[in-house]
Amino acid sequence: MIKFDDSSVDASGVRDRRGKGSTAAIGGGGVGIVGLLVYALFSVLGGGGSGLDPSLLFPADGSVQSKADTSGDLQTRCNTEGAIEKYDDCYLVKVYNEINEVWTDDFARRGERYERPALTFFETAVSTGGCGRASSQVGPFYCPGDESIYIDIGFLAELQRQFGAAGRYAQAYILAHEAGHHIQTMLGTEDRMRQEQRSSPKRKNELSVAFELQADCYAGVWSRLADDAGNVSVSEDEVREAQAAAAAVGDDRIQQKSTGRVDPESWTHGSAAQRERWFTTGRDSGNLNACDTFA
Repeated sequence: MIKFDDSSVDASGVRDRRGKGSTAAIGGGGVGIVGLLVYALFSVLGGGGSGLDPSLLFPADGSVQSKADTSGDLQTRCNTEGAIEKYDDCYLVKVYNEINEVWTDDFARRGERYERPALTFFETAVSTGGCGRASSQVGPFYCPGDESIYIDIGFLAELQRQFGAAGRYAQAYILAHEAGHHIQTMLGTEDRMRQEQRSSPKRKNELSVAFELQADCYAGVWSRLADDAGNVSVSEDEVREAQAAAAAVGDDRIQQKSTGRVDPESWTHGSAAQRERWFTTGRDSGNLNACDTFA
């Protein structure tokens, strides 16, 4: 059973845009935990075919969530008794709190300052502050342009069902992975990786895989640090949930399930074995320095 150090929830860094009106036509979007294999997601979820029709990714009316939010309501509801156990959004906000607390402490120990990312809940599609507009079908994603994590909780649950990434701690892994991308942005890794992709186009996918595996490793580091500090105490069963979730969104698993064939040359996030291994490396080490996937 997952145990938190306390039951209080701080939604001050959360923007809740669910259930809002529409505003504008969809454009581009950020990269999620399943990223550029969005075509595979659509095939698995009933989009049909192995090719991607971009129009299928967005609402028929081209709408996105408005910028209004109800974070105050979330703050009140998530601080009622049993809310963390009862509601997925409250659980994710609590995990978000613990991610920020753990990384703030870890960065301080290294003489550095951690700036927390924002967390945005939305439905169907959303307009970001730095990555254009995105549909739920890209999966949970991080936008470096506005340093925010975006999650459609309903679609996250569908991903978990379709790919076998079951369990509450699997959700914690997914959120910690996206927070790992925030750390990469803070440390300049994201910029350096994009520059290298531009200068070495043939290595674009290879560098993307290393980038994603490092975020998996950072999620594992957070898991260890949070457990050791008592922020989020988990059992071995919960650790296995996270490992299974990392494997479930491996490029090979997604391709096999969606198209019946595996093409390593097209991978952008890494195989099931790689993703599980790097999460475990981070979990075993509890040290960011163990996550040099680019080497």
